[in-house]
Amino acid sequence: MKTKILYHGSKEIIKRPTLKGGKETNDYGYGFYCTESIELANEWACPDNNDGYANKYELDMTDLNVLDLTKPEYNILNWMALLLQFRIPKGMTPNDEMAREYILKNFSIDLTKVDVIIGYRADDSYFSFARDFLKNTITVAQLSKAMELGKLGIQVVLHSEKAFEQLKYIGSTVADNETYYTKRRARDLIARDEYKETTKLSSVTQDDLFVMDIIRQEVKKDDPRIQRIIRK
Repeated sequence: MKTKILYHGSKEIIKRPTLKGGKETNDYGYGFYCTESIELANEWACPDNNDGYANKYELDMTDLNVLDLTKPEYNILNWMALLLQFRIPKGMTPNDEMAREYILKNFSIDLTKVDVIIGYRADDSYFSFARDFLKNTITVAQLSKAMELGKLGIQVVLHSEKAFEQLKYIGSTVADNETYYTKRRARDLIARDEYKETTKLSSVTQDDLFVMDIIRQEVKKDDPRIQRIIRK
């Protein structure tokens, strides 16, 4: 039996998570959002200056259908399409909406039969990077590079009732806010500072693409110019 140890950072102890216990407007819609890193779970448990909990689980992966966005067959725009399906940026212009619709139409992934999703977590800073791409401010290559800044990590999302049936609660530990609220803020600030420096210094190559280039050239998911998501 293949199992995976997962952690979920929360303000509460959660012994019996449910599929629709969170918000539909999370990164990949309804689901239970976890990480394989207890350190990240501790940080996620402290979004404000209060203690939280790192809840620990064991997931039996037997016969689960896993969508792993870090695999070579997927690209950064597949991740963008999922993100923009469930999270719509505020203050959208007509051009932003046109870009969103194109990405959704050409890079979306059907989640109907997916039990578990593995992919980037779009924290506040990371969602702002995605918004900049949608506004034609940064290129595909710059977006792909930005997603590694701050080392926010990969999240594992339980996305079906079947996955929840195979999840076992192990226990919980306290996430001390004095330690992990500070670490969470520092990680976000580092990502934003590195992003500003990276986009300022990086040059745009001939083969790189802004979102308006993608629309005008009718770029599809198999275009070799689209950067692949690489798991570190």
